[in-house]
Amino acid sequence: MQKMMFKNLRKRYVLPAVAAGMFFIGTSFKDDFFEIAKQIEIFTTLFKTVNQNYVDEVNPAELMDKAIKSMLADLDPYTNYFNEQDVVKFKINNTGEYTGIGAMIARKEDKLIIKEPYKGYPADKAGLKAGDAIVQIGDVLLADFKDDASQLLKGAKNTKVEVKYIRQGKTLSTTIVLDEVEINAVPYFGMVDAKTGYIVLSAFNRKTTTETKEALEKLKAQGAERIILDLRGNPGGLLNEAVNVCGLFVPKGETIVTTKSKNEKYNATYKTTREPVDLTIPLAIIVDGKSASASEIVSGGLQDLDRAVIIGSRSFGKGLVQRPLDMTYGTQVKVTISRYYTPSGRCIQALDYAHKGKDGKAVKADKFNAFKTKKGRTVYDGGGIQPDIEMAETKTSTIAEVLQKNDAIFNFATDYYYRHPNQGATVPTITDADYADFKAYLKKEKISFDTETELALKATLEKAKKENVDESIKTQYEALYAALQKSEEALLDKNQKEIKRLLLDELIRRYQYKEGLYQYYVKNNAEIARATQLLANPSEYQKILQ
Repeated sequence: MQKMMFKNLRKRYVLPAVAAGMFFIGTSFKDDFFEIAKQIEIFTTLFKTVNQNYVDEVNPAELMDKAIKSMLADLDPYTNYFNEQDVVKFKINNTGEYTGIGAMIARKEDKLIIKEPYKGYPADKAGLKAGDAIVQIGDVLLADFKDDASQLLKGAKNTKVEVKYIRQGKTLSTTIVLDEVEINAVPYFGMVDAKTGYIVLSAFNRKTTTETKEALEKLKAQGAERIILDLRGNPGGLLNEAVNVCGLFVPKGETIVTTKSKNEKYNATYKTTREPVDLTIPLAIIVDGKSASASEIVSGGLQDLDRAVIIGSRSFGKGLVQRPLDMTYGTQVKVTISRYYTPSGRCIQALDYAHKGKDGKAVKADKFNAFKTKKGRTVYDGGGIQPDIEMAETKTSTIAEVLQKNDAIFNFATDYYYRHPNQGATVPTITDADYADFKAYLKKEKISFDTETELALKATLEKAKKENVDESIKTQYEALYAALQKSEEALLDKNQKEIKRLLLDELIRRYQYKEGLYQYYVKNNAEIARATQLLANPSEYQKILQ
């Protein structure tokens, strides 16, 4: 009898759910079948009712896309729904290959901004520069195109795409010939000095281990007796690639990471499966606040095994594992399936998405548990990977974060580039006069810092206006805002050295591409200099690891 009822329920509830593209619940479906089936029926009925009765025409696909993504956003930032177009982009990130223009781009209002053209790729060959704002692709005006405009710049190899763009107030046009674009996981490697090799690892895609191994072997052939692995700004990627990178430096069969989940099938232990390249070469790894996920598996795993000294600032703190699951009609859902733990047993997840504060944001870990590395050193969980050697230069101040987020540094660099067109291969120098120009530029362009304090102050004034609060509040607001701006200007002065460094980085990319920036880093970067100094001092290196 119960089986018959279950079959009837399944026919009644599951089939509409599949039709709605919502059947991706997983094992919890078995645990609470009736409640889930009930909620799916409510949603399906609501979706149908709104589509049939709303006063204007609605786009069912767009409505569903937003509904699903909003629902998942309440869980954590990493559990995501991918429609058919999203799936293509997701696969590009994992393989590192696609056909397109070869540039980092960003949508801003009714334009596509070229953030960084890759040297020798289609956008670069067509003469596009960082800061160019594409306003038309073929016959399509971006002001009238609300979908993902980057898809208009993809297609078959050798396809010609006509674009119009704005540069320094002038509208220009060019033809881009699409080509295969290969995103290297290791965009640069080279020798810092006669005995120190340097490898930049910027992503964990399917080619990461191969490229890292190739770089390591070439550097050893050039005389490298110690290695610096730079993971700054690396957001992570494929877990198995992180394990394999560790396997270049530790014995075969070494446990690097374990995953634990409420779903037993996702519980796993990941061990190195290949013969190492070098078990004894001294190794320093540089991380920062943007080193996350797979980057933290590598840095945390090799730290726990006492195989590397970590230098820089505390990493991001992402101890969650996602897996893409295929669904109907070419869609996918990327689900957080487990937490991962480094060899010492620590989970470095910084935010608890299961518990939200009064502001609705995930609670940040403030109590850390101690664990022991293989040789007995103390390390901690809960807040990313804490470096063995912390450096203030690696940390980003709040004011610098804001200046990067609102494109103030990027836009000033664009302006500077066209005022100094003949810089060529010479590394620019950011003088005090240049910095004064930068501060003047911020005022001239009325660039808002939009710090949390500034945003809260603006929100208070808007609320006061709606509630018809006495006009005197406007005077008080303006006084507070003026005081805040003075405080922000003081922060610009206080963090001048850091901001100058960020301006210089952006300008080197303009004149010499990303390759030029890495070449500059090898000779001038404080973290690389400290890592080089450490590796050249065996007693200090061993003292840290003991």
